[in-house]
Amino acid sequence: MSVFDDEAAEWDTPERIGRVHVVAEAIRDRISLTRHTRAVDIGAGTGLLGLDLLPHVASVVLADPSEGMVAAARSKIEARRIENATAIVYDVTDDPPRGAPFDLVVSMLVMHHVEDNAAVLRSVHSMLRPGGQMALVDLDAEDGSFHDDPEGHGVHHQGFDRGELETRARACGFEDVGTRIVSEITRENGRSYPLFLLSGRRA
Repeated sequence: MSVFDDEAAEWDTPERIGRVHVVAEAIRDRISLTRHTRAVDIGAGTGLLGLDLLPHVASVVLADPSEGMVAAARSKIEARRIENATAIVYDVTDDPPRGAPFDLVVSMLVMHHVEDNAAVLRSVHSMLRPGGQMALVDLDAEDGSFHDDPEGHGVHHQGFDRGELETRARACGFEDVGTRIVSEITRENGRSYPLFLLSGRRA
């Protein structure tokens, strides 16, 4: 994950911040958040999504395998004197992070970096309390043109077929499973790539 360590300092571009805000609004529209909701943002990077949701929940754990990204997230927490957020080094395929089980697991553009996406869904399921919810955002199926350097960024999937992913989520024990397009990313090649939200509830 060294490439993400290197990119952490310049990760928070205005474009990314704006996109994450749109995604966070879509999650709030789909998921009922309360002041009692304990959330974890997996593959959190510098914490953009988790911190955007923080005013609407009780607490957020920002979890990412990149030490550089986690350091950037911790700097934000310290600078803003946030008491109900923490940042930890964590890989989504590990055992559940401290604080589990959670009420909500969120992620953005994480699944296509993990070869076994069923393992990701099982891991998310294990982090949730019964009735807890997931809100995972990723790329719609694309032709491989989204990433300039797929090997360097550890890309294993050219987006996802949403129907197939819904089927896998149900097989992992989720109910009320659904997907919908919530945003898009426009690349230098002039093409736009849709982002979908996969939501579901642990039975």
